[in-house]
Amino acid sequence: MSTALVTELAAALLARGAQMATAESCTGGLIAGACTEIAGSSDWFERGFVSYSNQAKTEMLGVDAALIDAHGAVSEAVALAMAHGAVAHSRARCSLAVTGVAGPGGGSPAKPVGMVWFGWCVNGQAEAECMRFDGDRAAVRQATVEHALAGLLRRLGAG
Repeated sequence: MSTALVTELAAALLARGAQMATAESCTGGLIAGACTEIAGSSDWFERGFVSYSNQAKTEMLGVDAALIDAHGAVSEAVALAMAHGAVAHSRARCSLAVTGVAGPGGGSPAKPVGMVWFGWCVNGQAEAECMRFDGDRAAVRQATVEHALAGLLRRLGAG
């Protein structure tokens, strides 16, 4: 994990007087962990949600179960709902969300291992992006952490 990336994101959030929240599925809290490795992170990291199950996405983040049923947990719609939910259920103005198939099992032709949907919400504006990462479970999860953090930094206009 690039501490330089987290440090840059922290500076961008602090410069805006903003805090962030995370909504993680396939990374299981690794993004929150990377953020809180930095001393003083409580100034800009508000909270993290590990919503690994569909039920957790609904209960913790307010993701509509019908949305998950219609699109699947690994989808643009759910990533966006998770990002919005992280802001709605926290004091943060910015969030990032990840939902994907880290492997080695669980993939399908439509949603292969390594496919991850990202959602970012900054001041009410949400965007989503789908990526496919190669490698084993650890590599997919690490690439997801890096991409999620870099994506939030870009959306803050600092990256």
